[in-house]
Amino acid sequence: MTNSKRRRGLTVASALLGGVLVLSACSGGDNDASGGDSGNDSSQAKVDEAAAKKTSEAQIKITPEDGSDNASINSSAAVTVSKGTLTEVTMTTADGAAVEGEISADKTSWKPTVQLERSTTYKITVTAEDAEKRVAHENASFTTVSPANSFLGYFTPEDGSTVGVGMPVSINFDKDITDKAAVQKGITVSTTSGQEVVCHWFNTKRMDCRPDEYWAEGATVTLKMALDGVEGADGVYGVQQKTVTFKIGRNQVTYVDAKTKQMKITQDGKTVRTIPISAGSPENKTYEGQMVISEKFTETRMNGATVGFTDDDGKGEYDIKDVPHAMRLTTSGTFVHGNYWGAKSIFGSVNTSHGCVGLSDTKGAKDPNTPGAWFYNNSMIGDVVVVQNTGDRTVSPDNGLNGWNMNWADWKAGSAV
Repeated sequence: MTNSKRRRGLTVASALLGGVLVLSACSGGDNDASGGDSGNDSSQAKVDEAAAKKTSEAQIKITPEDGSDNASINSSAAVTVSKGTLTEVTMTTADGAAVEGEISADKTSWKPTVQLERSTTYKITVTAEDAEKRVAHENASFTTVSPANSFLGYFTPEDGSTVGVGMPVSINFDKDITDKAAVQKGITVSTTSGQEVVCHWFNTKRMDCRPDEYWAEGATVTLKMALDGVEGADGVYGVQQKTVTFKIGRNQVTYVDAKTKQMKITQDGKTVRTIPISAGSPENKTYEGQMVISEKFTETRMNGATVGFTDDDGKGEYDIKDVPHAMRLTTSGTFVHGNYWGAKSIFGSVNTSHGCVGLSDTKGAKDPNTPGAWFYNNSMIGDVVVVQNTGDRTVSPDNGLNGWNMNWADWKAGSAV
């Protein structure tokens, strides 16, 4: 064989021998195989053990859960940690706007210090550490309930106000409530006078609450709305968590007698003043019944067209742009108000109005000595005005804040609880 052929032969032999050796190594004896696997297992176990020792024991919990929707705007967002303390919590909206929050004194919890917005996606990023200063991280995002899937209750009177003895708690919801019992159970009204307070549903959107008799003078009334997460209708949830308090002022009840055309103002049952009035004419009688002052205006416009009093041309039978000292008694448009356009002789002698109760007054509402000004200045929201002897029907209990015109048994029958 030539040298070149010999070299080629050695190369082939070497390749074949290498192949055999490789093959032998991959399919070697039992002792070799078991020894190799044992070494690998031992090595991995050491890695796992080392990793476990480096992991923080701090356990972070974010609520609501990651990916949640229809979350509450009041109480959903919260962070807690066990076996550790919080070192940093950030909460932002989807567009990166920061949400203010506060870590507790013991550094084991966090919550936002502002109310969240509806239909908004929020992201929370949390860092904590355990006793060995080992760090743990957690992230979550959630979306709050949308306006379409939530309801609000608009209430009166206002927090911190002082009102008359006839003022009910009146709540108007912005969605139809089909589970009235669930919503009513989330609302409580109590008074320091100890009077029993019962709530009555006028319809699917309005609920008023009152005692059997007028509120006790000087009492404090508390309204608590624990509606957060309450399902008021299918897929529609409450979002309010609120406490409201108001005080009851002096006991003032005014009696309007359309027959004698006199108005008697009483405080604690004693007459403090009598004022001549002009009530609704025979063609436009004033409602009878117990009515509550719900609004006060130093001056306001009264246009007959807004309450159905129109001429043949469709315009209002009257349109007075500066009615002085006006106080609303019904939603439909009954007021006690000053009257500067009528002759002074009508007050106490003839009923001439379109249904309101008029008192002598001056244009501009600047004279404090007129009967209209005196009554306005000595009345407050929630005072009761009892109208008698008009010949008209009793005002509907839901026309204004006038539930006192329903007897106690019927009132209680309108409760859903």
